[in-house]
Amino acid sequence: MPQPIHIFDLSTLDLRPGEARNIDAQVRMDPATLGGQDYAVGNGTVEARVEVSRTTDGYALRMRFAAELAGSCMRCLEPASLAVEVDSREVDQPGDDEDLHSPYLEESELDTAAWARDALVLELPAQIVCRPDCLGLCAVCGVDLNGADPADHRHETGGDPRWAKLRELTDG
Repeated sequence: MPQPIHIFDLSTLDLRPGEARNIDAQVRMDPATLGGQDYAVGNGTVEARVEVSRTTDGYALRMRFAAELAGSCMRCLEPASLAVEVDSREVDQPGDDEDLHSPYLEESELDTAAWARDALVLELPAQIVCRPDCLGLCAVCGVDLNGADPADHRHETGGDPRWAKLRELTDG
């Protein structure tokens, strides 16, 4: 079983330019908050493979892992889960060009937890739903439309109830 790693010092690998190593690690994953809802990742860790390649002046990095998220459906608020495959790459080359500096690498210390969290969030769909055809909640009364009978679930067609007071002013 891989060892837990939050911050990994790449200098301990003692890589020369052109050399590479793989690191298998358990990376701590705090819950992700999306749309005001918390989504927990499995047992709070993922087993990740970090590939480290030494370049002439820096590092080329790759992280791969699978994660299972659990939380509330963004449409109906029922429990939802999602399996996500992450394959993320970073490059860190010192120099004048800031685009080649990884925000997860400071000196030779790699923040695997921050990188894993950000990579996971970038892989997520726009909405996490309990099922692809989730109908969500009724905008008028809040009932779960997945369980409501479409023939029985109706509302008066007097317009949007939020504008009722304004209609009273114009009708009177």
